[in-house]
Amino acid sequence: MNDQYLTTLALAARSGDPADVEAFTGAVYADVRRYLAYLVDAQSAEDLTQETFIRVLRSLPRFMGRSSARTWLLAIARRVVVDRFRATAARPVIADLTDWQATADRHLVRDLPAADEGIALVDLLTRVPAERREAFLLTQVAGLSYAEAAALIGCPIGTVRSRVARARTQLIESLHQAESCA
Repeated sequence: MNDQYLTTLALAARSGDPADVEAFTGAVYADVRRYLAYLVDAQSAEDLTQETFIRVLRSLPRFMGRSSARTWLLAIARRVVVDRFRATAARPVIADLTDWQATADRHLVRDLPAADEGIALVDLLTRVPAERREAFLLTQVAGLSYAEAAALIGCPIGTVRSRVARARTQLIESLHQAESCA
């Protein structure tokens, strides 16, 4: 389904007419579910899809069509995932273990960047233009194929490849600059 058609459905659904809302949500539900399944496990994807559509329906009256409905919808879905990760990370874990330090050491992930490196990476990514950053994150972080990312973004595969390549180049240049300043 093309972006222009989805945007037309979204604009029609803004009025709250149940038939228009159902047409819009029915047209995009599977895409959102599939996108979220790439980011989280299957059970969480279903929960997050529901959460996404709760937010979408609340925001739909304010949708103005400045971007395609697919872009708008997937941005909401990404924010839902990020919010879930933040909420999970903020929730304390209570363990009923006597040797909690040994257990914690066994479960440490050694390959994750330190907090300051993660902050630096986020800072570098925010400097990449939004279109390039989206293509880069979908393909390199979320693991979508170029074809899948192109379908989600609504552009040709070659455009996605170009955006990813340019994002990589910019990130590498930014890393070199950051290293030379340090």
